[in-house]
Amino acid sequence: MHSRRTFLSAAALGAATLAAAPLIASAQTTPGDVLPTQGRRSASPLPTNPAGGRKYRPTARVGLGGAPIGNNWAVVTEDDAQATLEAAWDGGMRLFDTSPWYGLGRSERRFGHVLGQKPREEYVISSKVGRLLTATKETPKVSWKDPPPFAYRYDYSAEGTRRSVEDSLQRLGIDSLDIVLVHDLSPDNGDMGERWLEYFEQARTGAFPELTKMREEGLIKAWGMGVNTPDPAMRAIEVSDPDIFLLACQYSLLDHAQALEHTFPNLATRGISVIVGSPLLAGFLAGRDRYLYGSQPVPPDAQEKRAKAEEIVRAHGVDLRTVALQFANAPEVVSAIVPGSRNAEQVAANIESMSVAIPAAVWSDLRDAKIITASAPVPTAG
Repeated sequence: MHSRRTFLSAAALGAATLAAAPLIASAQTTPGDVLPTQGRRSASPLPTNPAGGRKYRPTARVGLGGAPIGNNWAVVTEDDAQATLEAAWDGGMRLFDTSPWYGLGRSERRFGHVLGQKPREEYVISSKVGRLLTATKETPKVSWKDPPPFAYRYDYSAEGTRRSVEDSLQRLGIDSLDIVLVHDLSPDNGDMGERWLEYFEQARTGAFPELTKMREEGLIKAWGMGVNTPDPAMRAIEVSDPDIFLLACQYSLLDHAQALEHTFPNLATRGISVIVGSPLLAGFLAGRDRYLYGSQPVPPDAQEKRAKAEEIVRAHGVDLRTVALQFANAPEVVSAIVPGSRNAEQVAANIESMSVAIPAAVWSDLRDAKIITASAPVPTAG
């Protein structure tokens, strides 16, 4: 854990040192690099949700997303994966999101290796259903780096859903899941294309009622969908009774108007909350030259908006990652954010960002520059 101690020491340097940090426009390219946290910090713990409400909400509002330690962008060693999870725990994170899809089971196994040694009642874990894994001698071509020898197939049936949950429990080495999310049932899923509507119908008659039954049986606390586009979520609330959605890349500092105007109000009227996935747009708002999850080049308008936002926040002595994370966490309908991390330094930086007091002028200047909409909720100034 020497590298983690070194990072925390650097983060505690004076404002003059931090002010000399490079602009985000010259994005850092070394895997795992972390842009320094800037701004006045407090000793406040990570934010939490109050008890009560119409539907289940996790207590923790800041958690760890599990795609990076499934080798999403680069190979993560076992030591780094363990250090990442231990840093999250030591920093107060108690919400963990993973999936069988992340690294073809690798993320779940790594989560279980650490969380299986923690008191089960002290944390919330979510995983996903929709893909079943089977051993194979010919690993399919996937985006995950160095994937293990497992093939996958889509199955949103009742039987497939229950089997997926049981398989996840075995990989995690625990006896229960808190949240189960129907995964990637969305038109942006390249494996499906227009066939996503066929799979949605299978889920409507299979996964949705089965997860409702599992909730009623007390086997899970909540269920919903984990998708990257709003249409599947809007369809699901018309035909079923979900509790919580993980919406990735749909609410961020640079792109949030549709969620605020349409998605969030429709969910809020039903008491459904949102876990914001990828609040940093797959690292784009933390200095990475990649955008969302695809292989497409970064759109020029996104580059321009990021550069303008960076200019504004630096003028007030804070950093863009911090502003982006706190912005994503601000709406009342949001019950949590789950930025991913691939090493302990990134986790520590995300945790530290939540304790920075962002001046109110940051938000007014971002509005004036049309980076954020006039109606976007923002944190209370510290």
